[in-house]
Amino acid sequence: MLALAPQPAFIIPSQCVLAEGPVWDDRAGCLWFTDIQQSQLLCWHHATSRLERIALPERLGSLALTDDPQRLLLAMANGFALFTPASGRIEWLHRLDLEAQGMRLNDGRVDRQGRFWTGAMVEDDARAPAERGSLYRFDPPGTAPPEALRGGISISNSICFSPDSAHAYFADSTKGRILRYPANGPPGDGELFARTEPGSAPDGSDVDAAGRLWNAEWGGSRVTAYNPDGTVAGRLSLPVSQVTCVAFGGPALDLLFVTSASEGLDRSAEPHAGDVLVYEGPFRGLPAGRFRLA
Repeated sequence: MLALAPQPAFIIPSQCVLAEGPVWDDRAGCLWFTDIQQSQLLCWHHATSRLERIALPERLGSLALTDDPQRLLLAMANGFALFTPASGRIEWLHRLDLEAQGMRLNDGRVDRQGRFWTGAMVEDDARAPAERGSLYRFDPPGTAPPEALRGGISISNSICFSPDSAHAYFADSTKGRILRYPANGPPGDGELFARTEPGSAPDGSDVDAAGRLWNAEWGGSRVTAYNPDGTVAGRLSLPVSQVTCVAFGGPALDLLFVTSASEGLDRSAEPHAGDVLVYEGPFRGLPAGRFRLA
């Protein structure tokens, strides 16, 4: 089992309602993430420990780096857009208009081939029956509409990829299971990779250089690391219950950034709910994928 630090190395005091989608930007030396319910894109500058907040016109489910260091790819509630943080310019690529159907885009990551995978989640059962969401793949250079790979999803999460690109991982959080798929094959039903305990749902994940999958457990107050065969490699116990996502970063990729949510919680009981908790090795991550615009 991995010997993991019992306490975070430091905490980013973001105090978000629903922090999600962390991505380490090695070019800018910063961590990007979103406060979904506040329609904000946040940037934590590593060298200065400065936290920047950028208001967006609608909620942001997840984001990705691109091969243009000046622009990010955003999976907004209703579709895909390019965003230039320096100017605030938003260039819509494809609209899905999911909110009118009781849904929005949620978790997403770029694979080793530069393709952005993201999934929808059902928010309003009156307008969107349970399991109406889809998993999408948005292929470079972003001129064609995203491809719906599979439907029947309630809450898309845990999208990440093995270091050798052989496998993709995915979870419908309501099912309590993380599934594994051939990364370039049809999604199908996938194979069971791991199962969370009752009361704890799989949320966002990332994979380290050794092929271990690190999963944030919503309701479980922890992050669980799984070996490539699905056995447990270690666990981090956190002082927050609503753990949302993880990402590796830092100049040496030896930091684990863990986002969290305060939605519906009493912050006097969980003062760090909505913050980003940062842990040090023993682990090393992989550089975040970049969506290929050119």
